[in-house]
Amino acid sequence: MFPLAAKLNGIEPVWASEIMKAPVSITKRHFPNMAHLGDITLLDGGKIPPVDIITFGSPCQNFSQIGDRAGLAGKKSNLFFQAIRIINEMRDATGNLFPTFAVWENVMGSLSSGNRLDFGAVLTAFAGCPVPMPASGKWANAGMVRGGQPDLAWRLMDAQYWARPPLARRKRVFLLADFRGRRAAKILFRPPGVRPISGTGGPGGNPAAPGDRSPFLEAGGRVPIVYPFQMYRMRAAAANQNHAQFIGGFGRRNDPFPTILASRNAPFAFWYEDDPAGGCVRYLTERETERAMGLPDGWTEFGAAGERISPAQRYMALGNSIALPCAFYIMEGIKNSVN
Repeated sequence: MFPLAAKLNGIEPVWASEIMKAPVSITKRHFPNMAHLGDITLLDGGKIPPVDIITFGSPCQNFSQIGDRAGLAGKKSNLFFQAIRIINEMRDATGNLFPTFAVWENVMGSLSSGNRLDFGAVLTAFAGCPVPMPASGKWANAGMVRGGQPDLAWRLMDAQYWARPPLARRKRVFLLADFRGRRAAKILFRPPGVRPISGTGGPGGNPAAPGDRSPFLEAGGRVPIVYPFQMYRMRAAAANQNHAQFIGGFGRRNDPFPTILASRNAPFAFWYEDDPAGGCVRYLTERETERAMGLPDGWTEFGAAGERISPAQRYMALGNSIALPCAFYIMEGIKNSVN
């Protein structure tokens, strides 16, 4: 989503590092001039084109509340350090001119994984020096590290509050590093305006459908209440004939949402406030999942050569992405800070 958020703010995406075939093809369709450099572990940050902004989100499976919680020691999330290596190599090669900013995104669980030491390791890797744990013994949902370079700020953002109509609940940590100033907090903590979901599809892309842009199926203009469906909880409750727990399996307000269809289909429970008895459980369609992320309808439907992307690959690409309005807010702040 960062390339689209950048484009919508007049910032040109230059290159990307991705190894999965379908996401690469989808991205090439919408951004035909953006280079694809392949496996990040094989890149030399001092030899690739220098850029003003580097955005990345190390795979979240090892941080997620419903993942294995291996944190930075996990095989996938350990790719975080490859991105840090690229940033340092680029800065060394350009006399510390590039990149100017870096943005890291991950799940809420990154604040608490590894006995809360993982997020400290993330801050330390960016800062280049130890960042101590707060006296409270835990990381706040928003904060900053100031005194040297880079200037760091982080913030937990929930996608449901960043667009109108509201998106699905999706809590993500965004960390912004400013290597050439003290603008991180100004960018990340400025008062937002809740924005309509963009209808811009980008070069070669698909425009958004007009009319209602709510994330899930609606009837009569009503917005449904959507919770994750807890299959295992319901099965256990049914086996124990516990009626109250069985009803609770239809989801609770603070239950962690699965990373939307990132690895397999995940059903959701939803109903309307004035008709709780009429609720149901079903999978989201590909289009509904795009809307849940704030994307134009059909964004993931076709690849660069016009080939149709399979539903499984569309779900995978969307599950590994981030909500567009949150990315837009950050890119807009960066653009405004340098103008």
